[in-house]
Amino acid sequence: QLDLLRNLFSRTLGFSSGEKILDELSLEGVAQYIKSGKCKNIICMVGAGISTSAGIPDFRSPGTGLYANLQKYNLPYPEAIFQIDYFKQHPEPFFALARELYPGQFKPTVCHYFIRMLKDKGLLRRCYSQNIDTLERVAGLATEDLVEAHGTFYTSHCVRFLCRKEYNLDWMKEKIFSDEIPKCDSCSSLVKPDIVFFGENLPARFFTSMKKDFPLCDLLIIMGTSLQVQPFASLSDFVAGLLGFGGGMDFDSDKAYRDVAQLGTCDEGCLALADLLGWKEELQELVKTEHDLIDSKDKKEKAEADKTASGTEAQLTQKTKPQ
Repeated sequence: QLDLLRNLFSRTLGFSSGEKILDELSLEGVAQYIKSGKCKNIICMVGAGISTSAGIPDFRSPGTGLYANLQKYNLPYPEAIFQIDYFKQHPEPFFALARELYPGQFKPTVCHYFIRMLKDKGLLRRCYSQNIDTLERVAGLATEDLVEAHGTFYTSHCVRFLCRKEYNLDWMKEKIFSDEIPKCDSCSSLVKPDIVFFGENLPARFFTSMKKDFPLCDLLIIMGTSLQVQPFASLSDFVAGLLGFGGGMDFDSDKAYRDVAQLGTCDEGCLALADLLGWKEELQELVKTEHDLIDSKDKKEKAEADKTASGTEAQLTQKTKPQ
């Protein structure tokens, strides 16, 4: 897979070393480039760091990361919870964790809505995400806007090769929050959300999309990922024109001519860039409006659930009342 990526980018990108695109190597330079009209195909590569301000832990931060807090599941090693072979033998830890982190319990962040604004303004080519929390979808990105490289909770499938029956998000949610291990209605095998476990291949869409997208990319924005997991991690080197022959992004050497780093949280960086683009107030209003809609929907669903529960309780009381 890495050779495929390397050959693809060496054939199609054709960046010439030292070609200056930005007026200055700063966030201001990036903003000027976007405003110039020359930047029409932005690709965002994002990881768990864009969701931490929503309350979802990342994987590797010491002390607070997901892997640092899995002792209660009695795993042989932290990554086992996402190992496909371990899951098939011991699905309970994964589904217990899924109940804690299940989509629908968190709201998208400023960063998610900044990507949505890139889409709305016709600048987003695609968002490549390592996340499985579906917050990009909640923020307003459609299936065609996304490459969920590590899969998603949005759909689930039976793990039995000869069955592979598909289930939706609501079906899986009902099973998980009923403390049931999801089993296939057709063959009784395990049903697993369509997230990519260790030992499984990335979705075919990852490879077919990047063949079309990256040759057209004129700005790559990387947010919230340590770029430690392959082959996702190698995309940044390839699109930067380094073609896999060593090195990495160059922010501060004498030869630096293209790459810009903005240190801080993802939300802070997106707000800073939005401010330079003249979008800050629009972004803040979008976040407020969308969060209010989510809160209103949650309040309505809770009221309906409480009403249903009260009706059920009243019926039970009537049936058990002494004659």
